[in-house]
Amino acid sequence: MDEVFPVLAGVIVGLVVPTVVSSSNVRWIALAALSVVLGAVASWISGELAISAAYLLIDIAQVLGAAIATTVLVGVWRRRRSPRTL
Repeated sequence: MDEVFPVLAGVIVGLVVPTVVSSSNVRWIALAALSVVLGAVASWISGELAISAAYLLIDIAQVLGAAIATTVLVGVWRRRRSPRTL
C-alpha cells in the first residue's frame, strides 16, 4: 500500500507537466525535479526514510517511471486523436 502514493504522484506529474510546460527541454527538467521532490515526500510519508535512505532512490525512480510512462502514453493518445490531414 505504501507504493500507491509514488505511482499516483507520477501519473499526476505526467499529466500536468506536458500541459503546463511547452518547451521540451524544460519539460524533462520539470519532470525530473518534481520526481525528486515527490519521491522524497513519498519516502517520508511511508516512513521508509527511518529505515534506510536507499528507499529514497526507489521512490524517486517510481515517481519518475510513472511520470515518463504517463507522458508518453498521453502523447501517443493525443497523436491518435488528432485529425489527419492529407
